[in-house]
Amino acid sequence: MPEYEPVVGMECHAELLTNSKMFCGCKNEFGGEPNTRCCPICLGMPGALPVMNREAVNHVIRTALALNCEITRDAKFDRKNYFYPDLPKGYQISEYDKPIGVKGWLDIEVDGQVKRIHIRRVHLEEDTGKLFHVAGDESFVDLNRSGVPLMEIVTEFPPDIHSADEARAYLMKLRTILTFIGVCDGKMEEGSLRCEPNVSIREIGTHILGTKTEIKNLNSFRAVQKGIEFEVERQAELTEAGEKIVQETRGWNDAKQITFSQRSKEGEQEYRYFPEPDLLPLEISDDWIEQIRLNMPELPDSRKARIISEYGLSAYDAAYLIEEKELVDFFEETAKLSGDAKLSANWIMSDLARLLNTDNTPIQNSPISPAHLAEMVKLINDGTISGKIAKTLIEEMFTTSIAPGLIVEDKGWKTIKDTGAIEALVEKVMADNPAIISDIKEKGLMQKKGFLVGQVMKASQGKADPQDVNRIIDEKLIG
Repeated sequence: MPEYEPVVGMECHAELLTNSKMFCGCKNEFGGEPNTRCCPICLGMPGALPVMNREAVNHVIRTALALNCEITRDAKFDRKNYFYPDLPKGYQISEYDKPIGVKGWLDIEVDGQVKRIHIRRVHLEEDTGKLFHVAGDESFVDLNRSGVPLMEIVTEFPPDIHSADEARAYLMKLRTILTFIGVCDGKMEEGSLRCEPNVSIREIGTHILGTKTEIKNLNSFRAVQKGIEFEVERQAELTEAGEKIVQETRGWNDAKQITFSQRSKEGEQEYRYFPEPDLLPLEISDDWIEQIRLNMPELPDSRKARIISEYGLSAYDAAYLIEEKELVDFFEETAKLSGDAKLSANWIMSDLARLLNTDNTPIQNSPISPAHLAEMVKLINDGTISGKIAKTLIEEMFTTSIAPGLIVEDKGWKTIKDTGAIEALVEKVMADNPAIISDIKEKGLMQKKGFLVGQVMKASQGKADPQDVNRIIDEKLIG
C-alpha cells in the first residue's frame, strides 16, 4: 500500500475590528436581536450605494505588512455573484484579481523545526448573513452580520502545509498575529475567525496534486486538526478502493468527528466576477503605507525574542506567554512591578492559569491584577510568606480581589520568624518519628529528611520558613 501525504491550502476569514460595517454605518457588533443592525445598503436594496470603510482598509494593509506581503497600489473591489439565502444582494463585494496584499509569508514551528508558509493573498470583502436551521424544514436568516468587514487570507498554491499539525500551527500563529496588531479579536467560538482547509493527498515522493475538498467554516484549532486528519484518511481509503474523490465542499460534524458532503465546489468562473461599478479603485500611496508601518505594534516573534532576552525566560515560557497579547501584557506588567520575572511567569502559567481556566475567565478579566500578583511575589521573596501559604493566598485573592498584604495580615499567615518556635516543632516531629531518624542516621537514607520537613511545615500550617526548617533539622541530625 503506498504512503500518502496531505497537501493543505488554508483559507482563513477574519472579521475586522471596526465600529461600523464595511459599506454602511450600521454597527459592527457580535450577537444582538436578529435583523436589528441592518439598513438598505447591507440588505442590498435597489438604489442603495456603498461607501468604503477606510479603517477596514487600514486593517488589511496592517495585516499584509505583518505577513510580509507586497501591497497592491491600485487594489480594487469586484462583485462575486452567487445566490444563497444569507446573501441578500445576490452578490458579495470582494477583491478578485487585485487584492491589497500579495506574496507574503509567516514562519511556524512544529516539533522544533521552523517552516515558512507562503501566503498568496490578503484581501478585503464583506461578510454574509447567518442561517439558523431549526427542527423540521424551517430555516431563519439573521442579517446582522451581513456587510461586516471581512478579511480573507489565502496560502500560496501549491501549498506548503503537509500535515494537520502544520495546519494547526499555522492557524495559531496567524491568530496570534491578528490579535497582536489589533485587527481581529480572534474569537473563533463567535465566528470572528473561521478557517476552511482545502485538503488533498498524494503519494509521498510525487508532485502531482490530487482532487481537493474544502472543509467549511471550522472555528477551533482542534476542529482544524481533526477535520484534516479525518479527510486525509477518508481520501486515502477511497483511493485504495479505486474510487474517485469528488471536488466538493464538506462540513464538519464535531459530535461524530467526521466530515460530510454539503455541495459541489464552485470554480472561479462560476462566480462571474466583474469590477464593482459603485466603488472606485483604491489608490494606496507610499505615505499611507508608511504611516501604518510606523504605527505597527510589536509583532509576536519580535516580542518573544525580547522577553527571552530582557527577562531571562526560557523559550518554552516565552512561547506560552506570547500566545495571547493580553497574557504577555499581564506578565510584563507583573514582572516590572515584582522585580522577579521568572517567579512571576511561574505563578501566571500555573496557579493563576488554573484558576482562570476553571472559571473560563480571560486574563484581561482576572480578579487578580498584575499589581496584586507582583505584591504576592514580593511577599514570597522577602520571606513574609512561604510558597505553601502563597498557594492558599492566591486562591483567596482570586475569590476576593483583595490585596495580598491585607489578606496575610488578616489571616495571620506571615512566616514564623521565631527560630525557637520552629526548633520546638522540629524536636516534636523528630521525637514522634524515631524510625525515620534511625533510617537517616544509621542507614544514610537522607531522602527521608523530606518527610520530616513536610511534617514540620504541616504542624506550622505552612508558616515556618522552609530554609530555617531544613537548617534546624540538619543541626539536630548532626547533633
